[in-house]
Amino acid sequence: MQKRPKTNKTVKKEDVIGSETIFEKMRSKTPWVFGKSLKKPKINFPSVKLPRIETPVSGRMVAIIAIFIGLFLLQTGIIYLIYVNPPALGVDPKTKKPLILYPSIQDSFIIEGVVASILIFLCSIGFIFLYQASKYVYNRKIAVRLLAIGIILVLVTYTALQAMITIKLGRKLFNV
Repeated sequence: MQKRPKTNKTVKKEDVIGSETIFEKMRSKTPWVFGKSLKKPKINFPSVKLPRIETPVSGRMVAIIAIFIGLFLLQTGIIYLIYVNPPALGVDPKTKKPLILYPSIQDSFIIEGVVASILIFLCSIGFIFLYQASKYVYNRKIAVRLLAIGIILVLVTYTALQAMITIKLGRKLFNV
């Protein structure tokens, strides 16, 4: 095999196919219209570096946090609170003690909706812990801890929500 000798041949712009701009092609085909006096302006833009906002979390995490805040607001029953305008707390007319849970199942106090939404939010965090435990299948110590925290959160919040519904229905929580 023979090697070709290296040549220092300069390549002109006209030798490269497709290197002409549209303006240059029009100028070469119609020199009498544009002539040599009309040239494309060269603008030098200053290089300005705008300051960037550095956040400790990624954009995906910010989106997930925003979704969780939206879900929390929906779980509180914010539309119900705006539309019905219920009282924050109530008073039992017989004993004059404050009521946290509204005696009827169809209505609720503001505090009751907020407490229920916090419990539902904690339950969803428990399910997230259960999901995260599956990622640490080869690290038994972390997986067991995440499973235990997730199961405890789910069971405690489920029990608390069932207790709230039982009290609202007027039944006794513990038959003693």
